[in-house]
Amino acid sequence: MSFPAINEQMDLIKRGAFEIIPEDELVKKLENSLKKNIPLNIKLGCDPSRPDLHIGHSVVLRKLAQFQELGHQAILIIGDFTGMIGDPSGRNVTRPSLSLEETRQNGMTYFEQASKILHKAQTKIVYNSEWLGKMSFEDVIRLASKYTVARMLERDDFTKRYKNGEPISLHELLYPLAQAMDSVAIKSDVELGGTDQKFNLLVGRDIQREFGVDPQVILTMPLLVGTDGVEKMSKSYNNYIGISDPPGEMFGKTLSIPDELIYTYFELATDISNEELSEIKNQLDEQKANPRDLKRHLAKVLIRMYNNPEASEEAEKEFDKIFIQKEIPDDIPEIKIKGNSGIGILDLIVKVNFASSKGEARRLVSQGGVTIDGEKVSDINAEITLDKTKVLKVGKRKFIKITS
Repeated sequence: MSFPAINEQMDLIKRGAFEIIPEDELVKKLENSLKKNIPLNIKLGCDPSRPDLHIGHSVVLRKLAQFQELGHQAILIIGDFTGMIGDPSGRNVTRPSLSLEETRQNGMTYFEQASKILHKAQTKIVYNSEWLGKMSFEDVIRLASKYTVARMLERDDFTKRYKNGEPISLHELLYPLAQAMDSVAIKSDVELGGTDQKFNLLVGRDIQREFGVDPQVILTMPLLVGTDGVEKMSKSYNNYIGISDPPGEMFGKTLSIPDELIYTYFELATDISNEELSEIKNQLDEQKANPRDLKRHLAKVLIRMYNNPEASEEAEKEFDKIFIQKEIPDDIPEIKIKGNSGIGILDLIVKVNFASSKGEARRLVSQGGVTIDGEKVSDINAEITLDKTKVLKVGKRKFIKITS
C-alpha cells in the first residue's frame, strides 16, 4: 500500500474542516503511517435514531470517504448500545432512547444510504454493543471515576439545562464516556464529527489516555445550513435535501437555497476539485456568474453524485418544463374518484394526500398554491366537478391527474 505525500494528504483533509485538534499530532500520525506503511483508523459514529440521510449528514461522511481515498481505514461505529441512552448533543432535552432492535435496524439503513458516499467494501462496520454490552457495573464505576461532574457540565447543552433548572439524568452523563470507550475499543487515530460533537470527541482523547491508548486527533466539520438559510439542515425543519430524494426534487430544492450558501454547499457537499472550487469562489466574489446558473450547476453535480449524469440532465429539463415553460410533467400519478357530481377543493387536496388536514389544505389555497388545469383556485369552498380528467397542482412540484 502506498500513501500520498503528507502535504497532499493534509490539503485534502483540511478542505472544509472546521477544526483539527491538535493538527501537529495529526501530521505526526500521518508521518508514522507513511513510515510504517500502516493505515490510520478513522472513526465515525453513526446516529441510529435518524436513518434517513440528507446532504447535511454527507458533510462528515464525505470527509470519511476522503480519508479512504488517501488509503486509511474507515470505521463506522453503529451506536446500537449508545442509541438506547439517547444523546442530547446540541439539544436542550434528552433525545428519546431506542430499543436495541431499532438501533440495529436503523444503523443498517444508515449504512446502506452512506454507501452512496463511502467505499462500501473498504468500510469496517462495528456495533458498540460488542464491548459496551459486556461491561460489568464495576467496569462502569471505574470508567465514571476517570471523569469529574464539573468537567462533564462544561458541555454547552448540559450547562444550559443546569442553569435553567431543567433535569439532567445521570445516564446522560455516561453517554460521552460510552462514546469514548468506542475510541478505546477500536484504537481510533482520528475521530470525525460535527461541531456539536466536539465535547464528546475530546472526552474520547482523555479516556484513551486513561486506558493507555495513543489519543485520537479530532476533526470537526461545520453543520450545513439548510435550504432556508437559517437553521441547520434537518428533516424536522423541512429544509433538507435528501440523498435519496428523486432527482427532480433534488434539483428544485437546490435552486431554492440562498445565494450566500452556494460556495459552502460546493465546498462541503460535493466532490468537485479544489481548482473548480477556487474558480467558483472567484466567480462569486467578482460577480462574474449569475448565482442562478451556479445553483443549476450545483444541483446537477449533486444529482450526478447520488444518481447518474443522465438523471441530472433529465431533472434540469423537467424543471424547465414545469417552471419556465409552465408545462405539465410527462409522468405524473393518476387517481380515480368515483362519481362526477363534484368534490370540495379542500377534501380533494386531503384525499390525494397533498395535505394532512383540511386546515393545511385551506392554508395552501389561501396562499395561492393550488391550481386545477392551470387555473388558480382562490375559493376555499370551491366545488370541483369531475366530468373529465383534470390536473391538480399543489405547491411547486406536486401534480396529480384526477379521473372519475
